[in-house]
Amino acid sequence: MDFNIFMQDVVGQARQEIEDAGYTQLTTPEEVDQALQQKGTTLVMINSVCGCAGGIARPAAAHAIHYDKRPDQLVSVFAGQDREATDRAREYFVGYPPSSPSFAFLKDGEIVTMVERHDIEGFDPIKVVNRLQQIFEEHCEEI
Repeated sequence: MDFNIFMQDVVGQARQEIEDAGYTQLTTPEEVDQALQQKGTTLVMINSVCGCAGGIARPAAAHAIHYDKRPDQLVSVFAGQDREATDRAREYFVGYPPSSPSFAFLKDGEIVTMVERHDIEGFDPIKVVNRLQQIFEEHCEEI
């Protein structure tokens, strides 16, 4: 099997999973600026092709939003795929090193907190869902 074709399939599946969960993919720096500068609350899922993204982070991203409180907008950048968009998003995550997969929570364009790779890798999806919902409980309005 051709590695590039295989990786296109893996990336395509990872993109589809996050879109199906209700997240908007940001693929350019301009899209990132437009989304992350909006008023309100934003959850950014930093997607990747690693096993902890597919087995933990993306399932947690999909399930965490089924909660009484949730962010105003759900967006995603894809580390290693949409590099310029991911680099631009990381400019908003002041004080946090690059980490993927991860989740960044912003309010009015300012970073509030992150769930970093070390908070995801080695944990089950429910623990990550609970952490995200804790953030929603503290910072989001009831829907």
